[in-house]
Amino acid sequence: MEEREMKREEDEDGTKIYCVTGANGYIGSWLVKSLLLKGHTVHAAVRHPDKCLHLLPIWGGEEISNRLRIFKADLFQEGSFDECVSGCHGVFHVAASMDFTTPLITTTQQDLENYVQSHIIEPAVKGTLNLLNSCSKALSVKRIVFTSSISTMTGKDSNGNRRNVVDESCWTPINDVLSNKTSGWVYSLSKLQTEKAAFKYAGENGLDLVSIITTTVGGPFLTSTVPSSIQVLLSPITGNPKFAAILEAVNSRMGSVGLVHIEDVCNGHIFLMEHSQARGRYICCAQTCLMSELFHHLAKESSSSSRMLPINGDGSSMDNCEISSEKLKQLGFTYKYSIQDIMNHTVSFSTSFGFLPPNGN
Repeated sequence: MEEREMKREEDEDGTKIYCVTGANGYIGSWLVKSLLLKGHTVHAAVRHPDKCLHLLPIWGGEEISNRLRIFKADLFQEGSFDECVSGCHGVFHVAASMDFTTPLITTTQQDLENYVQSHIIEPAVKGTLNLLNSCSKALSVKRIVFTSSISTMTGKDSNGNRRNVVDESCWTPINDVLSNKTSGWVYSLSKLQTEKAAFKYAGENGLDLVSIITTTVGGPFLTSTVPSSIQVLLSPITGNPKFAAILEAVNSRMGSVGLVHIEDVCNGHIFLMEHSQARGRYICCAQTCLMSELFHHLAKESSSSSRMLPINGDGSSMDNCEISSEKLKQLGFTYKYSIQDIMNHTVSFSTSFGFLPPNGN
């Protein structure tokens, strides 16, 4: 009864208590900042609290100390999130491994798939179910927003033909991921199976779960290292073959590249948490562009354009596939940043961070 009375009191001024998993990651750290700026109280869940100490002054320092709690929580430990989600109105499940590396298994393809399933996929699924179980026990939790990925989507139909529009129904078949094993396939498989398991558990246990499907995220970052998403986006400039291969794999699967600014991504998370009519999956994509357009924007913003990598599949209009965010926009969500903004902010911040060379060099 005491908890319910506290909840009603907090609702009166419009502020709530939210849990953010993966709070020291790219999206998670920015989401914590966004929630605090809106006056909410945040339970920031991290596996290693010492790794987010540099974020405290960025998040607001002493000014927000009474509205921010750091919790040590491990997805792979059952009950680890019980305390973190207790008393929370909503939970943002952002935490996910961003390791795109294919395990070095030198035997058969079946052995590789078995290893990935048992050592990567099953722990990821179990971790999400552990969190959802904690949410089930916390009567205060009204909704969970799950951070999904464009890696769960495909721009091709069941016959292998290119779609004109990709919407939330266009799941990537798991068999296709296993058959093709393109760059980043382990991450794709993990996000696919984890999201499906999350919706299944939520449906069976009466939890209100909504997923937000992020396209390639750009803009500034709060993390102490360069996020994988930024490295993928800037791979034509940096020449990193690992991330360039992922960018080309995304373009090959989708027929185009969807982009979104980090601030819009976080606003989308909060919008879906708070909108009473939100249901199911929502693509978060400010704009879709061909690889040739992406190359053009990067060259325009970067002083390193003379040594940019050539891009495969830069294509014609026949290759163009719109990654539609219409479902999210129909709820009333609007994007603040254009492709030009995303590229400018990504390149300028990465330059000031020291990841890209200064202009003129």
